[in-house]
Amino acid sequence: MTVDALTDVAGLRVGHATRTGDGWLTGTTVVLAPEGGAVAAVDVRGGGPGTKETDALDPRNVVQKVEAIVLTGGSAYGLDAASGVMAWLEEQGRGVRVSADPAHVVPVVPAACVFDLGRGGDFRARPDAATGRAAVEAAAASEPGAPVREGCVGAGTGATVGATKGGIGTASVVLDSGITVGVLVVANAAGAAVDPETGVLYGELFQGRVEYPEARVHEAARRRLTESAAKNPLPPLNTTLAVVGTDARLSKAQAQKLAGSAHDGIARALRPAHLLNDGDTVFALATGDRPLDAGQPLALNDLLAAGADAVTRAIVRAVRAAESVDGPGGAWPSYRELYGDGKTGGDRKTGGDGELGGDRRPHGER
Repeated sequence: MTVDALTDVAGLRVGHATRTGDGWLTGTTVVLAPEGGAVAAVDVRGGGPGTKETDALDPRNVVQKVEAIVLTGGSAYGLDAASGVMAWLEEQGRGVRVSADPAHVVPVVPAACVFDLGRGGDFRARPDAATGRAAVEAAAASEPGAPVREGCVGAGTGATVGATKGGIGTASVVLDSGITVGVLVVANAAGAAVDPETGVLYGELFQGRVEYPEARVHEAARRRLTESAAKNPLPPLNTTLAVVGTDARLSKAQAQKLAGSAHDGIARALRPAHLLNDGDTVFALATGDRPLDAGQPLALNDLLAAGADAVTRAIVRAVRAAESVDGPGGAWPSYRELYGDGKTGGDRKTGGDGELGGDRRPHGER
């Protein structure tokens, strides 16, 4: 049984830590690999990335596997969340062994951030090491194959997409070979997910027949977006992040190709993408449970195409699952408020803890 999420890749777990209220609108999401790690790679296409440990993922370099990936709000400040994840991994004895003593490990924790500073009203309200620890503990406490909460949670709490609210989305697919590809995205883009002429989500144009909103609904939505935009004082400094996971056995070079091809999924769902104001970054994780079919030289191509398609679908789900925000830091209506639920089920209940209200402490959520 699958849950249409990154966690359909056996061994991968997801945990969120969310901070809202009293000036906060941000959070951190951790993708935790199986113990022993997963082959990892990254591809950065945005002009303004905020990242940590991405050089270690270059196929030419020594690190082969990582134990976790951190996606976080807070712009470059929020990268401190990775420190909390490193500390937790060290306590578990998970990381690169650097001596004969099994306790002597250095966890390599790649991380990337989105810009959400000030969106809750307080520019200094951003994730820290405690937020990262809460997220990784939530991931570790989750059941294998558990559903992943979507929308305004974790690193997607303060996310926006153009003039609308963004958030977390996830999706998965099982190929004819039995290989699973799963995706988790933080949709937070300077570009838009919505066609301004019709109100249709760009990403849904690649999923078959679409239902176009009525003209009166679209006009009302455009007026609402104009009103909201007037309340937003900050420039559109954004970033879309993704983790593409698979149980296929890949080299680091193949994993890097998977991360690069997945950017096609961003470009289909968000227009324009990969701007100077974006830091679009895609990580790939390969657990290696299933070999690629050596007798099928194009088997990797199927994997690459599936990753890009799943990214597009995950972005659509992120936008549809998001909830409106109208507060001291600005106003971003959700697509659901503007156009209704549509046919893809943005209200799908996926479990996880509820919203955290005004509590300033980080809490973990599965």
